[in-house]
Amino acid sequence: MWRTVLLYGLGLAVAAVALEQLKFRYAASEVSTDLYVGLLAVGFTALGLWVGHRLTAKKPAAPFARNVAAVASLGLTPRECQVLDLLASGSTNNELARALGVSPNTVKTHLASLFAKLDVDRRVKAIEKARFLSIIE
Repeated sequence: MWRTVLLYGLGLAVAAVALEQLKFRYAASEVSTDLYVGLLAVGFTALGLWVGHRLTAKKPAAPFARNVAAVASLGLTPRECQVLDLLASGSTNNELARALGVSPNTVKTHLASLFAKLDVDRRVKAIEKARFLSIIE
């Protein structure tokens, strides 16, 4: 970020020197004020768009890779990982049951096992911990 700020400052300094060299005061009195203000507005708008794009540009995210070591150390089964993925999407117990093709009571059993293995007591905490451990996206 400091590099961008320094380049911006250097650009303004160069522009100021160039305007002085071109006898800015004489040119400003010869050109209509509306044209002068319009050119300044276009210049600063372009500069603002460029700086905004540079400061907010996002790098593409790397593809998600599940932390296999964390899954193994916690003793999570593939089915529990699947339940955890669906849980992170905000599904209810009935929606989880339909997606997995099991009964809601089986989902409750999976959730209880997940909560015990992750050492949490709520869905949100389970999702937060799983994301922290890179088990889910």
